[in-house]
Amino acid sequence: MLRDKVTEFYVEMDDFCKEFASQLENRPFLPATGINRRNRKGNLSDAEMMSIFVLFHFGHFTNFKHFYLHYVERHLADLFPDLISYERFNARQERILVPLLLYLRYRGLGRSRGINYIDSTLVRVCHIKREKQHKVFEGLAKKGKSTMGWFFGFKLHLIINDRGELLSFYLSEGNVDDRNVEIMTAMTKDIFGKLFGDKGYISKALAELLFQDGIQLMTKVRKNMKKQNLSDVDAILLRKRALVESVNDELKNICKLEHTRHRSVKGFLVNMAAALAAYCFFPKKPSLNITPIETDQLSLWAA
Repeated sequence: MLRDKVTEFYVEMDDFCKEFASQLENRPFLPATGINRRNRKGNLSDAEMMSIFVLFHFGHFTNFKHFYLHYVERHLADLFPDLISYERFNARQERILVPLLLYLRYRGLGRSRGINYIDSTLVRVCHIKREKQHKVFEGLAKKGKSTMGWFFGFKLHLIINDRGELLSFYLSEGNVDDRNVEIMTAMTKDIFGKLFGDKGYISKALAELLFQDGIQLMTKVRKNMKKQNLSDVDAILLRKRALVESVNDELKNICKLEHTRHRSVKGFLVNMAAALAAYCFFPKKPSLNITPIETDQLSLWAA
């Protein structure tokens, strides 16, 4: 199965890398530094490296070194004739960080259909008891608290549509509030319609801010709050908020989004970007199985 996916990944990544390279030739947005840098083409192209990373997160391997040495080099050598050593591959991985993030931004993400779900998931970088000895993310990762207890690391904020497609994502420190206005504003630029979240997003000021942009924020209420006057459709859609938690579960347990063996910040970011890209290739995602019905007055939703 994985071997059949290699061609699909490579064709998609190669097309994007060629387009990215053509846009980068002029580089009008890069300031002149006066430093001459070599841009020598490696034996293994960026598209091939991106395909290998995405393939790892798409499969059931849990250790990238084992995957590269015992699967890629042994079973995919005919598809990648210019394979380099694992040590060299690991040293060059940071060069595909920007292409991976740009791929997610312009090709990997889906489109809002009026029904959106938001949630955040914690990304640990080490056990909470080793936070003071941790060095790789010193000054970057923060101690935070979730419903599962204290953790040390980051938060990944996600917005998905009713089809389970990623619409936007944002990586923040572990102690950042889910209702952070800066994060919410950045994530909802291309969102419209209704946005369903958990009780952690309860905020009158945030709801009013999003409403000005055409977004209706809906959450469950606490016990000491008045009940909301929701329609039957909105009440059902709010109960389906577990959809985004299913996406978080697949990102962590299938795509290996989280592990505590990172040796560099760039390696951590490459791992995260590749995991998100691998999820975008999933043929079947958690979804509500509903379709829009266009009428003369308004749009309805039906199962």
